[in-house]
Amino acid sequence: MSTDATPEYDYEELGLVAGLEIHQQLDTETKLFCDSPTVERDPDEADRSITRQLHPTKSELGELDDAAMEESRVDREFTYLAYDTTCLVEEDDEPPRRVDGEALSVALQIADLLDLSVVDQAHVMRKLVIDGSNTSGFQRSILLGQDGEIETESGSVSVVDLMLEEESAKRVEETDDGVVYSLDRLGVPLVEIGTGPDIRSPEGARQAAERIGMLLRSTGAVKRGLGTIRQDVNVSIADGARVEVKGVQDLQGIEDIVRGEVGRQAELLAIRDELRERDASVGDVSDVTDVFADTESGVIRGALDAGGKVTAVPLFGFDGLVGREIQPDRRLGTELSDHAKRHGAGGIFHTDELPAYGVTEAEVDALRDAVGAGEGDAVAIVAADPETADLAIEAAADRAETAIEGVPEETRGANDDGTTRYLRPLPGAARMYPETDVPPVEPDPSDVETPELLDEKAERYEAEFGLDAGLAEQVAFGQRFPLFEAAVERGAEPTFAASTLESTTTEIRRDGAPVENLTDDHFLALFDLVEGGDLAKEGVPEVLTTLAEDPDLTASEAVEEAGLSGVSEAEVREAVVEVVERNADQVEAEGMGAFSGLMGEAMGALRGKADGEVVSDVLREEIGKRS
Repeated sequence: MSTDATPEYDYEELGLVAGLEIHQQLDTETKLFCDSPTVERDPDEADRSITRQLHPTKSELGELDDAAMEESRVDREFTYLAYDTTCLVEEDDEPPRRVDGEALSVALQIADLLDLSVVDQAHVMRKLVIDGSNTSGFQRSILLGQDGEIETESGSVSVVDLMLEEESAKRVEETDDGVVYSLDRLGVPLVEIGTGPDIRSPEGARQAAERIGMLLRSTGAVKRGLGTIRQDVNVSIADGARVEVKGVQDLQGIEDIVRGEVGRQAELLAIRDELRERDASVGDVSDVTDVFADTESGVIRGALDAGGKVTAVPLFGFDGLVGREIQPDRRLGTELSDHAKRHGAGGIFHTDELPAYGVTEAEVDALRDAVGAGEGDAVAIVAADPETADLAIEAAADRAETAIEGVPEETRGANDDGTTRYLRPLPGAARMYPETDVPPVEPDPSDVETPELLDEKAERYEAEFGLDAGLAEQVAFGQRFPLFEAAVERGAEPTFAASTLESTTTEIRRDGAPVENLTDDHFLALFDLVEGGDLAKEGVPEVLTTLAEDPDLTASEAVEEAGLSGVSEAEVREAVVEVVERNADQVEAEGMGAFSGLMGEAMGALRGKADGEVVSDVLREEIGKRS
């Protein structure tokens, strides 16, 4: 993300308050409420699909959630891809089973690391979600702990709660009719960690996320990779409003999003003040199709030819402010457009940007006359089918009304460039109600051991195994540290095991090897071969590449496939003598100074079949005989 154009603010003066919601998938064998494995599948592997339409339901108190209501106004059909690894629970055709014990255990470890007080009895709740990401129309969620704390460079940050939840279905694609989701991810255990509103700077938000991320990885039981951890950021400034930004993918992105949202709210407040000075207001929506009867604007012409219409709303006192930038390449008009898009429109046009897009000066004048807009006013229009045009212009008008009030509370989505877009209103308490199909559990924190922190682990690897600081940190913070410890316990040389798991795999990945196919068993068997003298260390990259490309092979079979079966010392000597004799003149002239060049040639001749130390000893001996 790039925020070079984002100005710096005095965050204390602006009254910045921020908090985080961290969502992390757990690396368990099975899902939270069924026995399906937590494996990722390719959509092409689906063997069946189901189709649903979702509708909001009332809470226990008979209330409807605003976010769910707005979502329900978008007419969409949802298709779900199912696999031989998914079951009827994910399809909402079978009741959920009891809470997965492994997931509960990992979540309690996380609660311990966050210094949380664990509840005496944990009840499963339903959280209303009708965007299609859950076949049931709700997500199951369990409150496990409260009142924790973490330490960062910027100070203490409270941890309000820890939830154990179902992960949502994975969005595959949007179609003309709706959205296609994949059920492989639905129901994977997920923890949601919510901090208190204690963060006062963009850097503080990043530091808190870094700390929580390190604590999560310290369990050795969380999934890694793109999409397995998501950060939502709650941001507000004095006189602004709480805005939840969803889907921030990386740590730097958190810092950028906080800066960008502070700037957006500051600009919206400045616009509010200007609108109030102008005594601005929003007029009535009207049909202005006649104004564009002969238009040559491609967008408007296309809508009208398809039987659509053009709707408009006058924005009295808004002239010049609809086009005012509030984030890089995003304006107040973009905010109005986001709301219109939620109701199916392609967007809006407004007079701060017209004439343009084929709309003429004469049409702009006629538009102003049609809605009674004067010189200091603006007009927004939507061209779409009749129903969409009506809904979309009303949504844009509502957002314009809010601009006079200031900053609206809402949920926004993170864009790749550090800006945000409108998603929906903030959800309220009406979206939560009890799950009656799953009995409560009584978690016992004494059943779990406190995991060793990754930074402490790195220090131990240095002291106990003699790793240098950089390699110790690399393996401790990497996702294979449990494998490293298992390998060392079986007798693997620590520095070799660590460098193989981290450096060697990185190198062969860069060369195109699909290292994601390599399993723990592949590595452990490979280390056994090296320790047993059946494979030279120099042959490990080639054998790993062979295993990655054909993971059904055993390590021994991969050694054979790569042609790297060990050679005897006699065969090593034969190859070394051949190299020395071929370079006899150089040996005679340089003596042991020729060693480095000949060593490389000898290792190349043996193609990783012999240990480097053995080759080195034999080569020195043969050079010594001739010098």
